[in-house]
Amino acid sequence: MFQLKRKKPSLLGIDISSTSIKVVELSQTDTGYRVESLAVEPLPANAVAEKNIQDVEAVGESLIKALKKSGSKCKLTALAVPGSSVITKIITMPANLSDAEMETQIELEADQYIPYPLEEINLDFQVLGETEANPDTVDVLLAASRSENVEMRTAVAEIAGLTAKLVDVEAYTIEKATHLLPSQIKSTTDDEDKPAPFVIAVLDVGATMTSLNVIENGELIYTREQAFGGKQLTEEIMRRYGLAYEEAGRLKKVGGLPDNYIPEVLEPFKENMAQQVSRFLQFFYTAGQHESVNMIALAGGCASIPGIDELIATQLGIETIIANPFAEMDLSNKVNSQALSNDAPALMIACGLAMRSFD
Repeated sequence: MFQLKRKKPSLLGIDISSTSIKVVELSQTDTGYRVESLAVEPLPANAVAEKNIQDVEAVGESLIKALKKSGSKCKLTALAVPGSSVITKIITMPANLSDAEMETQIELEADQYIPYPLEEINLDFQVLGETEANPDTVDVLLAASRSENVEMRTAVAEIAGLTAKLVDVEAYTIEKATHLLPSQIKSTTDDEDKPAPFVIAVLDVGATMTSLNVIENGELIYTREQAFGGKQLTEEIMRRYGLAYEEAGRLKKVGGLPDNYIPEVLEPFKENMAQQVSRFLQFFYTAGQHESVNMIALAGGCASIPGIDELIATQLGIETIIANPFAEMDLSNKVNSQALSNDAPALMIACGLAMRSFD
């Protein structure tokens, strides 16, 4: 999106989160997709704060390390900005306009929808289809972000010798990757022409931010971001056991903490995470026409906490799965299957970006 060239093949999906940079490269096969390369590289402390890049050079150096680790030779990339830095709005336009005419019209009227001067933003649109109540108009999704949000990400790519061919919005990359989740996520109905509504809530719980993306029958209908994440668990480990932040984070992942860690630290965090999920869903129910969801898919680093899916399913009474968009993909010999399995829930955004190669 955002006036960069689109629909070009062989794009490297790069997700810049608050604590790490994630790289995924996909190819297409006769049966689906194949993972050609991937890497996850930690970011220096404070290089990114709540998904806003603070130190472009430091993030660029980490991307160089990630590329070396991945072994990818791809030079074109797709990146994403967080939903909190994007304004989206669905507007109606005459159906008989060409793309060029529509672009001109939107630019002329942009000040009605966007509270920033046109020269300070990157703006893009996508025609969604005919307006339900009026065949003479079409619904158009308008997306705009401050130019600096886009330019910082493209600058990171340039430091690593890459060319950014598009900048997407994280929520829409998650929507795209959700189509790859296991086959149990299907709408079922006796009437094949009218599939029963299937509403899945994708909770991406990262280090510092959590996003809820609700997808109905494959289309994003709601998104919300809030400050909550695994950093709270790391900080509690630091406080409880007198460890440095890096060491607390390492032991959280590989084990080796005292026997009271699970009952006194991890389990309370899991309870808190379940409460956060419930709170997110209440916001969604309050905002719209829905009173329930069919399924919860947990993504982000915190989705890898053992037993978190069972706890949320029990407490909320909603079927809950761990998101793995790679479950049915082939793997190249460069990809460590165990590492991919461990990191899969945190790679939803990078995977969705890599899929843009095939639009």
